[in-house]
Amino acid sequence: MPSVTRIAGNGPDPYRVLISTIISLRTKDEVTIAASERLFSIADNPSRMVETAPSAIAELIYPAGFYRTKTDTILKISAILLEKYCGQVPDSICELLALPGVGRKTANLTLGLAFGIPSICVDTHVHRIPNRAGWIRTVSPEQTEDALMRILPKKYWIEINTLLVAFGKEICTPVSPWCSRCPVSEWCKQVGVERHR
Repeated sequence: MPSVTRIAGNGPDPYRVLISTIISLRTKDEVTIAASERLFSIADNPSRMVETAPSAIAELIYPAGFYRTKTDTILKISAILLEKYCGQVPDSICELLALPGVGRKTANLTLGLAFGIPSICVDTHVHRIPNRAGWIRTVSPEQTEDALMRILPKKYWIEINTLLVAFGKEICTPVSPWCSRCPVSEWCKQVGVERHR
């Protein structure tokens, strides 16, 4: 989950949330946070971004994974926002998904964190943990999103990602989870768990 940069007094800035999320893909949180802060210190809105040289953007977000590809994506998104949305990030799933490099995970995270619109952001932890616990049986992130929307009250949709990401990193790890430390182990079916601690 990327750092959510705020505009003083106004809550999360949708542009910063969206761009930080793009940077975060296949990148560790600490790298994402540092890269986002460097980038936004130079270009914190679409106008400033398109005026920034691609080489400068790449240097600012390095060592984020695929930083050259992400630079291209950031510039394309910024140009589209200026041309089509008066520099504003749209608050609809369809419009977000139409932006280059934006998949359901990025779109849902932007909707939830930037706009407070109930949405479930499915990453590897949000997909793995509910399946492991036996709440759902799905094979793709899209199926997981649909299944969780059916069983989880809407008021928890935004925060489920934050909770399960932290839980997945500390307790319910991909390999050899810490079942002995798990506060909900008695309700977990441990589907697919071959070895645990």
